[in-house]
Amino acid sequence: MTVYTTMDSPLGELLLVGEASTTGITLTSLAFPGQKNRLQVQPGWRRDDAAFTEIARQLTAYFAGELHEFEVDYASGGTPFQEQVWVALETIPYGTTVTYGQLAEKAGLARSAVRAVAAAIGANPLLILRPCHRVIGADGSLTGYAGGVERKHLLLAHEDALQPLFL
Repeated sequence: MTVYTTMDSPLGELLLVGEASTTGITLTSLAFPGQKNRLQVQPGWRRDDAAFTEIARQLTAYFAGELHEFEVDYASGGTPFQEQVWVALETIPYGTTVTYGQLAEKAGLARSAVRAVAAAIGANPLLILRPCHRVIGADGSLTGYAGGVERKHLLLAHEDALQPLFL
């Protein structure tokens, strides 16, 4: 059964979606509701705030600067190529950034695959948890983020991962 909850965060409301079972919850999506082409609550889903208590606790600790790595059960559900890129995303440490080309190499792909890598990153259903916000342009620019570039900037500032700007 698909269950969901919402929670407030410094970035705005978060929508957490998961599959409930007898052993707990498996997170399937973490998104900013209302974003273009992003997940919205669907008919038949059941709101269950209690099912997400631990995930919400970890997110709150992350935003408080007390947690740098999440321990959450989640389902991936991507294509084999997306999974390959997403596994590489999960290796980017808190407080650091990599370029799309560097991420392609981490995923065992040619640097020339950056457009396909960017598309896989854009399909990431687990914003924040799977840190796609840590991927930047080759020139250091904050290109693309499903939650909006403003939120990407805020996440990187929170992690003290922004590159200094020289004027």
